[in-house]
Amino acid sequence: MDRQVYYRNLKRRDTRKNNAKQVVAMVAEIRKHSPKMGGRKLYFLLKEELKMLKIGRDKFFNILRANHLLIISKRSYHKTTNSLHRFRKHTNLIKDYQVKAPNRLWVADITYLGNRENPAYLSLITDAYSKKIVGYDVSDSLASTSSLKALKSALKKEKIEGLIHHSDRGLQYCSDDYQKVLNQYNIRCSMTQESDPYENAIAERINGILKQEYDIDKFNVNLQCRKKLVADVIKIYNEKRPHFSNHFLTPKQDAYPTGISS
Repeated sequence: MDRQVYYRNLKRRDTRKNNAKQVVAMVAEIRKHSPKMGGRKLYFLLKEELKMLKIGRDKFFNILRANHLLIISKRSYHKTTNSLHRFRKHTNLIKDYQVKAPNRLWVADITYLGNRENPAYLSLITDAYSKKIVGYDVSDSLASTSSLKALKSALKKEKIEGLIHHSDRGLQYCSDDYQKVLNQYNIRCSMTQESDPYENAIAERINGILKQEYDIDKFNVNLQCRKKLVADVIKIYNEKRPHFSNHFLTPKQDAYPTGISS
């Protein structure tokens, strides 16, 4: 082999190695705050840097694969809904509903955190348009007070008009106290009709993101520490995690496209 060709090939190999190291370092930096962010979102966030390194999508995924950085999603399930109660169960208003602006449809759900020895429950209110978590509360009980706190925190921060609130038929959302607040703000109440999670798919998806990408249910900590952990994760999720359905905008960017937040 010609010496010039040999050294040129050697230089290319060294360049590829150095580029791969840079990619791994950039991915590690993002995953400091989003430990389970998937490859497609990473590629979008790093697109400009990768362009400068002349690394395309396929090459990027090859680097992730070679360095064991691809994420495999896992699902878990823990029942938090009790629909066997005396309160009124509302009809589903959103079966064919297309949300076209922020704060027209909120979806609510409760997800289980912790373990049997140290249980906790996260009540979430999510804006269906932007996927922004607008209200939340962490509690060690499934009492309706926690869901009510999440709702009130959302109402305190967000401007609403013609809002629909959608949830499962759990006791927390059907309770007199919860329904009283919805009525007070002229919010229409919508509920799933079956136990099918697809009837509240956005809420279920947000639960999965917080657990699979941010591991909020993996730490065996006391309630106060868990509240701090959840607050930190939700801030990161709202402000730094892009969504495919938002055209790769973060929830906060999609909720406030002009940059003015409430």
